[in-house]
Amino acid sequence: MNKLTILIHCNDQPGIIANVTNFIANNKGNIIYIDQHVDREQNIFFMRLESEFEHSTFNTEAFKVTFKQELADCFKMKWRIYSTEMKPKMALFVSKYDHCLYDILGRYNSGELDVDIPFIISNHNTLKPIADSFNIPFFHIPVTKETKAKAEDQQLDLCKKHGVNFIVLARYMQIVSNKIISQYPNKVINIHHSFLPAFVGAKPYHSAYKRGVKIIGATSHYVTEDLDAGPIIEQDVARVSHTHAINDLIAKGRDLEKIVLANAIKLHIKRKVMVFNNKTVVFS
Repeated sequence: MNKLTILIHCNDQPGIIANVTNFIANNKGNIIYIDQHVDREQNIFFMRLESEFEHSTFNTEAFKVTFKQELADCFKMKWRIYSTEMKPKMALFVSKYDHCLYDILGRYNSGELDVDIPFIISNHNTLKPIADSFNIPFFHIPVTKETKAKAEDQQLDLCKKHGVNFIVLARYMQIVSNKIISQYPNKVINIHHSFLPAFVGAKPYHSAYKRGVKIIGATSHYVTEDLDAGPIIEQDVARVSHTHAINDLIAKGRDLEKIVLANAIKLHIKRKVMVFNNKTVVFS
């Protein structure tokens, strides 16, 4: 069984859905999921489709060529086709906080995340015992103002050597430069400890506590050159009150960070996120 996921966006126009579904049928495919959205303000059509092809002579690369010639060029589509046989490779970047790393590796170990994790990179040695306990290679690459460029070269070399498809910053406390972002556009996922851009800085929960907030949140987004301003993938909140101390807020916040980051990773792995003009369309 060959299963493909097709992502499409283009100017909205009549006949897109009919032509795409007929194309699948003519290639002896069976559509098992289809969803679409039209951005009325920008007149952009988005579609996500999953199809299965049973016949033994099916060839994914030939299918892509035909799809481009018969559909994509005609409708001027931006499109991507993924085979579910290809398991993506995810690199993890961490610093000293361990809650997101433990959560991701636990989900990975239980089979919840359908990825390969070839290595973990950190600018500290603090979390190496965790990587060792899960039998995942750990690379300590220190980062200072003077060594940042060289450190990112080392990071990119490892990513290329291991065929990494996307990167997750699991509380990696360094700013990632365009050197990495340009190599992985909309493929570097970060977790932020608030509803962006509120309460930025090193002690967001202390700031929130002083303001007497009633909810705290977490945001997962793709990394861009504009710090903490990339396309948002997932968000969630928890209610708090005057009875909660700072440590309570930190504990609740870390729980949110784990859940929001894990959900963002799942959405990315399942090809359910489409980015257009720094905004995401997230399919169910």
